[in-house]
Amino acid sequence: MTNAKAPNAPDLASGSLADLIATLQVEAGLEKPRSLPPVHLWNPANCGDIGLEIRRDGSWWQNGVRFSREKLVRLFSTILRRDSDGYWLVTPHEKVVVKVEDAPFMGVRVDRHESGGHQVILVTTNVGDVVAVDGEHPIRIETDQRTGEPSTYVRVRGGLEARLARPPYYELVSWAEPDAGEPDTMSVASSGVRFPMGRAA
Repeated sequence: MTNAKAPNAPDLASGSLADLIATLQVEAGLEKPRSLPPVHLWNPANCGDIGLEIRRDGSWWQNGVRFSREKLVRLFSTILRRDSDGYWLVTPHEKVVVKVEDAPFMGVRVDRHESGGHQVILVTTNVGDVVAVDGEHPIRIETDQRTGEPSTYVRVRGGLEARLARPPYYELVSWAEPDAGEPDTMSVASSGVRFPMGRAA
């Protein structure tokens, strides 16, 4: 599989990691790098259910009607939180339940960069987050017991994950290498950590 670069793609071989993340956020449609609100500090008592759901493809719906405004989806994604009892949109004054079919975000792009002598894999989500895969933002794979189909996830923030869409998943697989200690197992390296990708074919 080739790793073709889009015409306006950033040069991932140069520049700082922070600069590259900012560039990828702009390419993902963010007008400027955003700062996330401190939802982990908010504990409002007011709770409600207004029929919000995030489907497996990352689309947002309310009472069966799909959100058509991408800016609203991105705004809501910044106040999404996962607690032990589920997913919530949280403000200082209220929290509203959100039903999530799989993961709340989709990973729509992966890139590679060299930083500090290590390969760093960057995952861009459908809502503009850019995550450097590392020990705090690990990759995990779950296999459907019925179909045998793997799904690959990366932790974005808190308990929120993104599931990789098929094109970035296959790109990630193309970067996998056999483990030194277990040559039958493939893994991918990022930020000095190796993440299992499954058995070698």
